[in-house]
Amino acid sequence: MIKKIFHFIIILVFGLVAFLSHHNPIYAQEVPEQKIVEGVVIEIKETGTESVFDEFKPYQVLTIQLTNSEQKGSTIEVKNSAAFADITAQYEQYQINDKLKIYSGKDFEGNDSYGIAGKIKRHGLAALTILFVLAVLIVGRIWGAMSLIGLALSFGVIFRIIIPMIIDGYNPIIAALAGSLIIIPSTFYVSHGINKKTHVGVISTLIALAITGLLAVYFVDQVHLTGFASEEAGFLQVERQGSIDIRGILLAGIIIGTLGILDDVTIGQASVIKQIKKAKPSITFWNLFKRGMEVGHDHIASMVNTIVLVYSGSSLPLLLLFFDSEKTFIDILEFEVIAEEIVKMLVGSIGLILAAPLATIIAAYVFTKYKDDEKKTAHEEQSFHSH
Repeated sequence: MIKKIFHFIIILVFGLVAFLSHHNPIYAQEVPEQKIVEGVVIEIKETGTESVFDEFKPYQVLTIQLTNSEQKGSTIEVKNSAAFADITAQYEQYQINDKLKIYSGKDFEGNDSYGIAGKIKRHGLAALTILFVLAVLIVGRIWGAMSLIGLALSFGVIFRIIIPMIIDGYNPIIAALAGSLIIIPSTFYVSHGINKKTHVGVISTLIALAITGLLAVYFVDQVHLTGFASEEAGFLQVERQGSIDIRGILLAGIIIGTLGILDDVTIGQASVIKQIKKAKPSITFWNLFKRGMEVGHDHIASMVNTIVLVYSGSSLPLLLLFFDSEKTFIDILEFEVIAEEIVKMLVGSIGLILAAPLATIIAAYVFTKYKDDEKKTAHEEQSFHSH
């Protein structure tokens, strides 16, 4: 039974990859983008304040040497003014040798126009990424390395399949589900090996994700969410001229976000059941399930709390904005931006809660019904590690 399901999943994944590759869903519409170049501040020509709508705003005039464009080595003058800053971009004064990203384009008269996009951030990001990879490899060793490969696969599916599908006009929910059907088996088997534990994780995750998706569709409709809670959604609607379903983007985001949580729960519960069965081979199905759920209860409690804290932390500026508001608590909850986060949090939590008993009961059935061949298992694990 498990082998048949495993073969079906593999066939389904390869079929999806072949289908999506055949259609090659790359960008249907090319939208002209403002060019971004890089440069280094070599001189601060002027600094002071200027009057803007009866307020005095600081400004700088910078001489910047371009470092990566067709005009590499040439210099330009760019005005850095607080008058250009808004709620999404805090004004910052720059120093000599600061490395900057610069918007490059044409003004209404066809002359070259430049604006500062901010400091180059990739060096700090690279250092943090290296630290993350080292931590994973040192602590996780071979399985840590395999998990990094799984992470790369997930990014590949998101950026090479899901996003191009959406931009090409596919329904965002279909794109997210198609991507998930590729991500789940490929990353699970790479990260955890080809064994019964991973089979259980894949099957239970697929089922829990399907339930979560249905709940998301239903409650996004019931709460009357539009998907326009963020400025990014509005910009996307304008840039793509209404060709993308913004509500579908919201649902796709819930599905992909929940997928990352389900991996931990389903594989964790399957691993617990495997170890209990290994420690006590004579245990019955029902006792195995109950023992596993004792761990599952703690797993659920900690993960639900984690979800609440993660969403609260990411929305902290928003919560602070509404804290001093004269509106009632109910009024605040009904703001689109708040209601959207609540739906994400609660739907994800329900999916998580259902995934634990689902993975536990499937694992208890599999490890009770299908006896392990210890020599075969040891040989498979040794073979896997050797690769």
